[in-house]
Amino acid sequence: MEFLIITGLSGAGKTRAADICEDLGYYCVDNLPAALLGKFAALCLATRGRYERVALVMDVRSVASFEELDNALRELEGLDCQVRVLYLEAGTDTLLRRYKESRRPHPLGKPGEPIRQAVERERAFLAPLRARADFIIGTDSSALNRLRAEICRCIRAEDRSFVVNVLSFGYKKGVPPEADLVFDVRCLPNPFYEPDLQHLTGLDGPVAEYVFRSGSAQTLLDKLTDLLAFLLPLYEADRRELTVAVGCTGGRHRSVVMAQALAQALESQGRMVNIQHRALEA
Repeated sequence: MEFLIITGLSGAGKTRAADICEDLGYYCVDNLPAALLGKFAALCLATRGRYERVALVMDVRSVASFEELDNALRELEGLDCQVRVLYLEAGTDTLLRRYKESRRPHPLGKPGEPIRQAVERERAFLAPLRARADFIIGTDSSALNRLRAEICRCIRAEDRSFVVNVLSFGYKKGVPPEADLVFDVRCLPNPFYEPDLQHLTGLDGPVAEYVFRSGSAQTLLDKLTDLLAFLLPLYEADRRELTVAVGCTGGRHRSVVMAQALAQALESQGRMVNIQHRALEA
């Protein structure tokens, strides 16, 4: 079993790091007291594989002393667990700005005391833990994609958590409210007016062949694929999924064909894709 201890200075981004680790498949627990580490690990081990990767967020409130935490980590290692410590830090000016924006009190702050003194006192208190850390990440840059990349680099994780939801729909029933991007394919040849195709759907081969026969569908698909290749990394910086809706009049022919083709193109680029055909579910 793998335990990743996420710790560091208050305001340095431990909660954000935990969210990233959760996206990467870790079971995350926030602010667990160091004294309970051994008992918690024993409970996880008793599940026999249910919790293989665990991330624990621990800050100055969780640790009475470095000796207490060091003993707890040794206890985990004695249980044959892989234990690594990720330490997050930031410059004092950066932390002061964040506390000013959030207006939250520092956990070591005293009434009437400047926050700067509390920050420096915490930095000194956590110095032995920083020296014990396996990874140290500075978070002065607030870019989420940079922090995600740094965490993935440290723990050697492949970040495949970004999901593209491709949804076909019919304009007759309105644009899906969950859509982030909407593409209208009513400009393509409509199989509905072909007697032999009207009763079929875009999942049937003859309908797809009809839509792509003119050549305009392939051109549109290529341009949409290129556009998404540019857009997806931008969205990926601060979100974990994107819903791309493809619509035609009834939602049963052209939109289904193009949604299927677009999903296949994205999968060929290594993207995780979910596909749904709204009109075919009725």
